[in-house]
Amino acid sequence: MIPGEMLIEDGEIELNVGRPTVKLTVANTGDRPIQIGSHFHFFEVNRALSFDRQPARGMRLNIPAGTAVRFEPGDEREVTLVPFVGSRQVYGLNGLINGALDGGEPESDATPLETSSETSSEKGKKKDGKKKKK
Repeated sequence: MIPGEMLIEDGEIELNVGRPTVKLTVANTGDRPIQIGSHFHFFEVNRALSFDRQPARGMRLNIPAGTAVRFEPGDEREVTLVPFVGSRQVYGLNGLINGALDGGEPESDATPLETSSETSSEKGKKKDGKKKKK
């Protein structure tokens, strides 16, 4: 074997065999292209993508790792989602979950549409108006 050489078997590789999937119709209502990577929490994608978000909670695109799906302005298409596995914890992204997907409550009860319109000073405060402890 040569360093870096790849030995690939003939045939197709099936992704996520036996895992549950969800199909959603998604439309880009914005005026710019939107690209979503393979492991982005689909529930938290750009607010200009219009679809039923609740079934997307805890899900990602069912595409090969490191790839993405691009939605041009006005595009509408069906996507297939699969659940995150492992510890099922999501942090960052649009800040809607920031923790466990199972058994826990989202850090915010806001939807991506509401969250994106918050000012930076609102994002650092609890509902009672006090700053969050880190």
